[in-house]
Amino acid sequence: MTLALFDLDNTLLAGDSDHAWGEFLAEKGHVDAKAYARANDLFFADYQSGTLDINAFCQFVFAVLARNTPATLAQWHAEFMRERIEPMLLPKAQALLEKHRQLGHTLVIITATNQFVTGPIAKRLGVEHLIATQPEQDANGHYTGQVLGVPCFQEGKITRLEAWLKDHDDSLDGSWFYSDSRNDLPLLERVTHPIAVDADPILSGIADERGWQQLSLRD
Repeated sequence: MTLALFDLDNTLLAGDSDHAWGEFLAEKGHVDAKAYARANDLFFADYQSGTLDINAFCQFVFAVLARNTPATLAQWHAEFMRERIEPMLLPKAQALLEKHRQLGHTLVIITATNQFVTGPIAKRLGVEHLIATQPEQDANGHYTGQVLGVPCFQEGKITRLEAWLKDHDDSLDGSWFYSDSRNDLPLLERVTHPIAVDADPILSGIADERGWQQLSLRD
């Protein structure tokens, strides 16, 4: 099966769901608004510059998951979907997903943003397969605050994807990958068809140098 891989934030979405989740928590008073918003913005700036400490960021994000029950988190997330994610949906992104469906490709969202935040978003987009950073849960479904396995970030995306390919007896032959971010260069360099989508300046420049296709889903 030909794989069509998609980054999520600022690729299929007109915004960053990870950062938006932090903004939502602060806005609703579920965290210390001023301190949390400041830290959330600093981590986001590090992500944009390609210097994010993914383990430190996961500790920051997962602490909130660990302090609250799954039922409470689910209620918050449903509100988050309505208020923050629905406005980020892009008709051209939906059309691109449908194009690959019609071609018979296997659609996979592969994202550094964690499974808790992105699982419902992937479902909303109609994409069955999701590879995301995994927050650890105990036997009762409560979050522990720890990362399960390798974070799905930079080279970690390749590690997680290789494990997925092995589980599904699949390969990257003929594969496509759409991303906006310099952080995804390791995976973009591995696929058959790397596509830069509304790319950051670093990725856009590299795409120009290498003759990679560039497109916008926001026009």
